Parts: sequence; structure tokens; C-alpha cells
Amino acid sequence: MFTNILGYPRIGGQRELKKACESYWAGDTSLRNLLTTAQEIRRHNWQLQQQAGIDLIPCNDFSLYDQVLDMCLTVSAIPERFHPLVEQAQLPETDLLFAMARGYQKNGYDITALEMTKWFDTNYHYMVPEFTANQQFNLLSTKIVDECREAIQLGIQPKPVILGPVSFLLSGKEKEAGFNRIDLLKNLLPVYKKLLSALEELNVRHIQFDEPYLVTNLTDTERKAVAYAYGELSRHTPRIHFLLAGYFECYGDNLSTVLALPVQTIHLDLVRCPAQLDDILATDFVKGDKKLSLGVVDGRNIWKNDYEKSLALINKAVAAIGAARVLIAPSCSLLHVPCDLAFETTLQPEIKNWLAFARQKVEEVVALKQLATGSESAGALLADNQQAIASRRSSALIHKQHVKQRTAAVTDADATRKSVFATRRIQQQALLNLPLFPTTTIGSFPQTADIRQLRAQLKKGSITQQQYDNAIKASTQDCVRMQEELGIDVLVHGEFERNDMVEYFGEQLEGYVFTKNGWVQSYGSRCVKPPVVFGDVERKAPMTVEWTRYAQSLTSKPMKGMLTGPVTILQWSFVRDDQPRETTAMQIALAIRDEVCDLEEAGIKVIQIDEPAIREGLPLRKENWSAYLQWAVKAFKVASCSVEDSTQIHTHMCYSEFNDIIDSIAALDADVITIETSRSQMELLDAFADFKYPNEIGPGVYDIHSPRVPTVDEIAHLLEKAAAVIPVEHLWVNPDCGLKTRKWPETRQALEHMVQAAAAARVKAGVEIV
Repeated sequence: MFTNILGYPRIGGQRELKKACESYWAGDTSLRNLLTTAQEIRRHNWQLQQQAGIDLIPCNDFSLYDQVLDMCLTVSAIPERFHPLVEQAQLPETDLLFAMARGYQKNGYDITALEMTKWFDTNYHYMVPEFTANQQFNLLSTKIVDECREAIQLGIQPKPVILGPVSFLLSGKEKEAGFNRIDLLKNLLPVYKKLLSALEELNVRHIQFDEPYLVTNLTDTERKAVAYAYGELSRHTPRIHFLLAGYFECYGDNLSTVLALPVQTIHLDLVRCPAQLDDILATDFVKGDKKLSLGVVDGRNIWKNDYEKSLALINKAVAAIGAARVLIAPSCSLLHVPCDLAFETTLQPEIKNWLAFARQKVEEVVALKQLATGSESAGALLADNQQAIASRRSSALIHKQHVKQRTAAVTDADATRKSVFATRRIQQQALLNLPLFPTTTIGSFPQTADIRQLRAQLKKGSITQQQYDNAIKASTQDCVRMQEELGIDVLVHGEFERNDMVEYFGEQLEGYVFTKNGWVQSYGSRCVKPPVVFGDVERKAPMTVEWTRYAQSLTSKPMKGMLTGPVTILQWSFVRDDQPRETTAMQIALAIRDEVCDLEEAGIKVIQIDEPAIREGLPLRKENWSAYLQWAVKAFKVASCSVEDSTQIHTHMCYSEFNDIIDSIAALDADVITIETSRSQMELLDAFADFKYPNEIGPGVYDIHSPRVPTVDEIAHLLEKAAAVIPVEHLWVNPDCGLKTRKWPETRQALEHMVQAAAAARVKAGVEIV
């Protein structure tokens, strides 16, 4: 029996990677210092796992930005617009990687970044590869081999983690018509073979191929591509042990394809889909010699493993195929959980005893092996674990009967606006008196070091609450004045008092608890600290009303109330696993509903309820979509439908493909939806146009995840593309997302350009109408 880790967090226990990257981008440190920090994080991760007793230790699970982008550089999938940076500017590989991720706007170059989207149903983002017909690949970056050699020099026998060729192609997009990106497999495989040969020269014994698309609904062509790919790769390097990793779901109707592949180990996510173990053990698989990696420790959530439940699965597999063919593992990479619970010194002890972060999950994997093999310490390990599980199950902290009763009493009437959109729109236009192509932003404005320092000082007690409030009010006032000067039509207050769009609300809701260092990577250097939903959720007092009312008092223009929606709060939290997600979502929806009512009563006539995670939460297999969408849409509508017709409800979604769920998005019945479309050059808008989306829509006209400033002409061109498919009277003008991570000079300049482009669009539309 072996222990196996699929991947480990790469940000560092104190977010060392984030700080090093941002310092390098700002020009405050050298490339050498950045790479040294990265090397130190890798060394720490490898040695931690080695000392814990892990048999298969991953390498190449580390990245300076994201693993898909790394693979683009490995196989030279570099879009043509970046070629001048290689051929003329001769950028170092690291700078090229950052340019592809963040865009490049200096030294006479102005190049847009790759598109970004969510990694399956997680809150982790990746850069989307771009493919063209007959695209050629070659082995460019030596990162995988270099990191493998680095581990070997430290006395580690590494297991390189490589994004499989089929999932790499499926994770990208065709950038021209007339071909299917899966057809590029024959061009891609020779590069993978060269990579395998280089790893074989290092005497690598195991390679983990991540093929997460195997848990989605593949076509016959895609399944044949998987079979072809691994047939070719296994023949090329028959001495290397291939571990195939799918995760986040069952293999479903791809299972027969997976079982027939010439790989030596198949990984199963038994947290998301424990039933698939029985499916496999009922086949002829048991008669062969292939191994199973049992993902019994949850790699996506932070609750302590229930050893009895995991042992039941492990023992079932051992009884059928023998201990020698079993590996014990987390369900997926531990990238999605914080680094180490030991850093949490302020958590309530009772709740802390229910949790496990990445380091503790490594220990759980080792402990399960000890329990399964009957080590001397097994009895004490199991007793301690079951005591913690029982403590959580019976805790009085978790259950509130009045919350459960209110949730159970929700009806369809609670999820219905008083009038249809056409009627509401007339009242809203009369009240708000907005121009054609109204301009707004998504909510947050730059959170500078000064703002973050204020928050830290308040927590430490070095300033009073009054001093903090006065400083935040001053920033809010400056933000409102700037928006007025720019000529923005619907304003926001900037959200300077908020640490995070989910954490801020969780801090004010009952049933939540917060970590001090529970950071996880969202994309690049962006880290978030998800709240922990441990019990029944309710709102005890207004959360945003005073700050929004204050901001509205500074201007005669409409001020948006800014809220985060129930599904996003659910999806971006570590949510309890002892009740259905649907129930927790409805509890949160009722809390947000109360806040919406209070905002409206305070005179706020535009309220935005962000739901960027609606698409992200969609189950990976289509047969499970309907049930999810039904309760997700209802949760949003319960949160938003209590208002009068004249109150305009906005929602925001970003970095998602909407085509398959456009009817559910329409069912949300938000008066205005804003979406990310700039990196895709308005491609995402096609779904709304084809559907004839009935309500108003704000397609993002510039990319806020890149520091580059778009030109007026660039924004105007995107508005022209939008106006070609959406009625101009339904179009809003806004950035892709909130501006929290940007700096003030680029923000002001970009918004100036946005307002100028909107003004030009009004003139053009007016001329055309006449």
C-alpha cells in the first residue's frame, strides 16, 4: 500500500509567492530573488511530504502563475501577438509567462493577455490556451525537467505532474473557424514524447497525468483521442509508471475508456463520487494488475477526515484487489485548501478541532495507511479522530431551529418580482433618467497599501474605530468625487471598508468563522481567505446600509448598493458538508434578502447582487445540471425579489461560458446583468444575442486583471461589436470586474477612456437612429 499526493499549495504558508511576484512586477526586486523564493517554497513542500512519509511526492505542481499557462510555454503554444516579445524584445521565459497572463504595455508594445476562466467548478482560474488550425508545437520550456532534477538533488524521488494532452487541448479555444482543437493531438504528442524521454533520462519512475476532462461528458471523438494519446505515450516510454488522475467527479460514461487505457494506476475522487469504486470493482478490473489511487481525503474542503468512512472504502478495495494495488490519496490536488492549520492561533478550539488544512491532510493520508495496515498506533489515531467527528456532529454551535424553520417556509412567491421586466423598466427609466449606454463600474475601487494598513491597524488596536471610519469615509468621498468628475452615470462607493467580497459578509453573518492565515490561490498572485460555514446562517443586523447611505449622501447620482449573492458566498466559502448545499444557499439567500430590503428602505434604488460563481458551481456532468440550476436560481431570486418595481436589480458574472445555461441566467430576472467579455473580444456576448436575452446587459469593455490601459478606440470597437448583436437601448458600459486589484493611475485613465467611448457610442447611435 502506498501514499500519494496529487499536488500541494504553492503560495507558501505566509503567501511568500504572492509577495515575491508582486514585488517583481513592481520592479522592487530582481528575477533572481523571485526564483529563489519559488525554489524555497518547492523545497519546503517536498521535504514536508517526505518527512510525513508520503511515497509519491509531486513535482511540477508548483507554478509562478498557473499550470495550464506553464503547459503553453512547455509546448510553445504562444499566440502570435506575443512573438515580438520573444523574437525582438527577447524577454526571459518568466517575463513572457507574466506577459501572457497579465498583458504587456511598455517599451513600445501593447499586447492583450490571454483569456482567463475557472478551473472546472473551483474558484481557481487559469489562462485559456489559444489554438489555430494546423498549429505546430515544440518543446520550449524545460520547467518540468528542471524542477524534477531539483527534487532529485534534494534526495526526493519525484512524481512529475503533467497536464494530460487531451485536457490541455480541451481547456483551450479555437481562435479561428473550421477546425476542432482535439485534431491538434497528433501535432502535440511528439512534444509530450520528447518531454517523457527527458524525464526518463532522469530515471523518473512515476508520472501523474492530470486528465480532469475525463469526468465531463466527452464525445466519442474525444474518448478515442484519449485512447490514442495514451497508447502512443505508453509505447514511447513503457518503463515509466503512468498514474492517470481525474477528479472533481465520477468518470461516468467515460469509465470503460479509462479502464482500458495502458496506464498502471487510475485515480478516483471518492469524496465527490464514492459510488464509482463499486462500479470499478464490479468489472474485470479486479482480475488485472492495475492499481487504484483512492482519493478519500477531501482536497477541496477543510473538514477533518472521518477515518471510519474512509477505511470502509479502503478496506473494500483491499478485499477486492489486494493492498499492493491500493494507493491512499486526497481527492485532488491540495491547491484548493490553505497550507497549515498550525498557523491558526485565534480559532475557537472546538471548531479548530474539526478542521484539516493541506499539511494536516498529508498527515491524514499517512494515518489512513497506518490504520489500514494495522500499525501499532492505529487504535489511538482512530479514537482521537472519532472523538473530533462526534464533537462536531453534536455541537450546540451548529444548529438553530428558527433558521431551519424560516428556510423550510420559503415559497415560490418569495422568488418572484411583482411585475415583469418590461413594466419594471419603464418605472426604472423614469426614476433614474439614465442616458443611452449608461456607464458604471462593478463595485470595488483600488485597495491601496494605505487602505490595507488601516485595516491592519484597526485589528491590532493601534487606531480607534472612529479613526478608521473617518479614513474610510475620506476615501469613499474621494472615490465618489472622482466618478462624478469622470462623468460616470451610476456610481459605487468603492468598498474600501471591505476586505473581500465574501469574507466581508461572512464576518457579519452568524454561522461563519474566519481563519487568520487560511489563504488559497485564486489566480496568479491573487489569494483569498474563504470564510468557513460551520453552522446555520442568519443576519443579525444590517451589513452595508450605513456605508451605502453615506455614499449616496455625497451625490445626486444613483449610488449602487453592493452585495454578494448567495450562490457565490456559498461557492467561495468552505461550506459545511453535513447538510445539502441547497439548504445552506437558501439560508444565505434569506440573509441577503433582509439586506436588500434595508437598502431599499434607506433610499437606494440600484442594488447589485453579484453572482460570479453561478456558472462555476454547475456540476461537471450535464445529467446533474437541472437540479443545481433550479435551487441556484431560486436562491438568487429569493435574495432579490422583495423590492418594488422601481428598484433596479443588477447582477454580475465573470470568466464563465454562458451558452449552456443562458435560459437559467435569464430566469434570474435581474434588470441588468454585467459580464466579462473583453478578453474574449465579446465572444461571450453571442450566447445572450442568440438567446435574445430580454433584459439589460453590460458587457465588460476592458480587462481589469491586466495592468494595461485600453485605448478609447479599443473600447469603442468592443461597443460596436456589442451593439451589432444587442439592442443599444439595452446596453450598459462597464469594466469586466471590480477594480480592487488595480492601481489608481491606470484605473482613472481606463475609466476616462471608457466614458469617452460611451459618449462616442451615444453620438453614433443617435445619428443612426435619426
